[in-house]
Amino acid sequence: MIRPTKGKTPRRPAPKKPPSNQKDPVGVYCRVRPLGVEDEECCIEVISNTTIQLHAPDGLKANRNGEFKETQYSFKKVFGISTSQMELFEDVAKPLVDDLIHSKNGLLFTYGVTGSGKTFTMTGSPGQGGLLPRSLDMIFNSIGPYQAKRFVFKTDDKNGMEVQTQVDALLERQRRENQSSVPKTPSSKQRLDPEFADMINPEEACKAEGVDEDSSYSVFVSYIEIYNNYIYDLLEEAPFEPIRPKWNGGGTPLRQNTEFIPPQSKILREDQNHNMYVAGCTEVEVKSTEEAFEVFWRGQKKRRIANTQLNRESSRSHSVFIIKLAQAPLDADGDNILQDKSQVNVSQLCLVDLAGSERTSRTRAEGSRLREAGNINQSLMTLRTCIEVLRENQMCGTNKMVPYRDSKVTHLFKNYFDGEGKVRMVVCVNPKADDYEETMLVMRFAEMTQEVEVARPVDRPICGFAAGRRQKNQAFKDELSRRLEERGGPLDGAPSVMNELLQSFPPLPACELLDPHDDVTLPRIIQVLEQRQRIRHRMTEEYHKAAKMMKSMLQELDSNLITKENFIHDQRGKLGEKDKIIQNQKAEMERLEKKAKMLEYKIDILQKTTNIYEEDKRSLQHELESREQKFLRELSEKKRMEARMQGMVSDTKQKWEKECERRVNAKQLEMQNKLWVKDEKLKQLKAIVTESKSERPEAPQRPSRERDRLPAKRSASPSPVPTAAPVRPLHRRSHSAGGERWVDHKPSSNVELDTVMQPILHNAIKVSTPSEKALSKCDKYVLTHQEVASDGEIQTKLIKGEVFKTRGGGQAVQFTDIETLKQELPSGPSRKRRSSEGKPAQENEHVEGDWTDVETRCSVALEMRAGSNMGPGYQHHGYPKRRKP
Repeated sequence: MIRPTKGKTPRRPAPKKPPSNQKDPVGVYCRVRPLGVEDEECCIEVISNTTIQLHAPDGLKANRNGEFKETQYSFKKVFGISTSQMELFEDVAKPLVDDLIHSKNGLLFTYGVTGSGKTFTMTGSPGQGGLLPRSLDMIFNSIGPYQAKRFVFKTDDKNGMEVQTQVDALLERQRRENQSSVPKTPSSKQRLDPEFADMINPEEACKAEGVDEDSSYSVFVSYIEIYNNYIYDLLEEAPFEPIRPKWNGGGTPLRQNTEFIPPQSKILREDQNHNMYVAGCTEVEVKSTEEAFEVFWRGQKKRRIANTQLNRESSRSHSVFIIKLAQAPLDADGDNILQDKSQVNVSQLCLVDLAGSERTSRTRAEGSRLREAGNINQSLMTLRTCIEVLRENQMCGTNKMVPYRDSKVTHLFKNYFDGEGKVRMVVCVNPKADDYEETMLVMRFAEMTQEVEVARPVDRPICGFAAGRRQKNQAFKDELSRRLEERGGPLDGAPSVMNELLQSFPPLPACELLDPHDDVTLPRIIQVLEQRQRIRHRMTEEYHKAAKMMKSMLQELDSNLITKENFIHDQRGKLGEKDKIIQNQKAEMERLEKKAKMLEYKIDILQKTTNIYEEDKRSLQHELESREQKFLRELSEKKRMEARMQGMVSDTKQKWEKECERRVNAKQLEMQNKLWVKDEKLKQLKAIVTESKSERPEAPQRPSRERDRLPAKRSASPSPVPTAAPVRPLHRRSHSAGGERWVDHKPSSNVELDTVMQPILHNAIKVSTPSEKALSKCDKYVLTHQEVASDGEIQTKLIKGEVFKTRGGGQAVQFTDIETLKQELPSGPSRKRRSSEGKPAQENEHVEGDWTDVETRCSVALEMRAGSNMGPGYQHHGYPKRRKP
């Protein structure tokens, strides 16, 4: 099974609606309110009944040339400052009310900046009723004679209506009146609020035409507000409480009282016809305009308003007044409502008073007012975005998803934009110069809204009964009452059984005898009279049976009545006892109420004290947290400075240690070089003295060792002059076999020479490649390096160093010494002449030349003593040659 591309929950298919290819644009009207001060600068001019022109104020130059920019905007109709509320209602709301009575939906909302007159346009004032009261008045003037009795129509809490019988409706009414918790529906006889008493003049009352007289109607109203993108029921009987913090079971606020929970809000749901509605919203059934006014004013007192810099009573929420009209046809007799839920049509008219768009820089809002203004602007921006996407989809043929769900306002009314009814908008503008920039944005939105087209709603199907049923039924009742009144019968319109039986007798035939031999007329009369006699006997028998039955019933009723009277007497005695108990309980309740009031007063005082302490606690805790954070920051900064200083000290210490070591090594090398120069001079002097004392002048003079020495290849070892690199003094190989551990690094590419002078390192780790693991276990390092000398012989160098740890946790090697070993083959004659040539050596005579020959020198060990008095010269020893450590 292939899953669909969109990961959504499958939904029921929408009911098929008749195709409607006709579309109507959104009707946008403009109303200009008068200026508050006559001398104030005006930026709006009404050019015609459909066009207005905006002028930039003096302080704002729209063009670079410094000229004022003038812009014109067109609407379906423009209402100037002299337009009355009645004229506005005739053009804007009256068609929507007429559609409501004919089972069609409608949406009307006012839009504009704060202080532009939206609430006045929607609600009005005494003597100048707005769109809402006039719409209600027109509805009840039209359907007044055809209203059903109260509770015949009943909401099913799923955005639908049910029809009850007259008996069920009466029982429902009695049940609700007995419940003290459920408030009674306001009556038209109650005293109205003076603010709504004279909103509409009687001469301005209007009535719809073409009302279906064969139907019964009932009006339900609900009033909600959308505040901070939450939906609240303004008609809910629960006492309205401000936002309070969440408290736990111990009586203390959770999360240091920093998070608040708003009052319980309502949610939006979708009914079986895929229409959006507010779940759990209170719907009040009203039977007159006065009752509807009372309900509206009851919810109006709960609206959230606040005093801002732009308006003394600025609406901080979007208010939605929903009028539902339930309509059901009468049965075939035209007497009762048809008990068929599928035949009930419910149409609704939504009157929306949007909160004003505003700039927080002008209102100077702070705290909760700033949050409210942000939510208001966000919801209006979502409405603008939905209109833009609808316009783009219709003009460009795209199929972008309209973001209805981003705001509760657009989500609630998305069905209207999808073709469930007419949509109209009244744009209210204030012509003062301070609102110029906001008015420009409102005009652009209104101009774009006019380009959106909404599908025209189709007519509801009409039931198949004959028309005029109500009139025929009423005419029949009137005629029956008239006839009964003429005959002296009951005037209640119910015919007696006797009259019905008399009317059922067969009519008498003609009784005139024209011929004495007429044998037809008399038998016919006799037959009819006999038939009437039989009917009379039957009627008499039925009458006696009915009389006996009535008598037995009366006797039974008498006995039952006596039993009931006895029972009532007993119940009255019990009732008297209960009354006494009730009186005692009432006295106890009064005492407890007084005590409860006293405790509530004490609780209120304690609550205020607790709030003060909690506020002090929050402020002190906030100050403590800020100081702790500051202390932690200073402590971390101090630790970083200490670590940085320690690193700098250690780096400086290592740097100076290396510098001191380098200088000491350089100084030692310089002193060794000076001693070596002195030793060389002494040797030369000694050679000269020795040659001058020689007694064999004929013998050839032995060339100086310095003259005969061939120029050898420069070694890679450090030169005797002081250098910047630290060089360790040479040590005896015999002394190196101490407690240090060596890393003997011999590359695998070296050649085995089988020479005698080979270093042997005890307790050493032999590696072919240096590794950190081997270096971490030793403190000395030696590298065996081979290269070819200038004469083609292999020369071996032992590069020694010390291993020390680095700051990063690794190992480093500092080279301190280089030893050079060279192997020569005796393939040719020596270039140096032996000192013993030409002179026979004595048996035990010591000849100095023997020590200067290569063979003799290689037969004994040579050792260079670092720091000796003789310098780095050659010392002759008779003991065998030692191996390297």
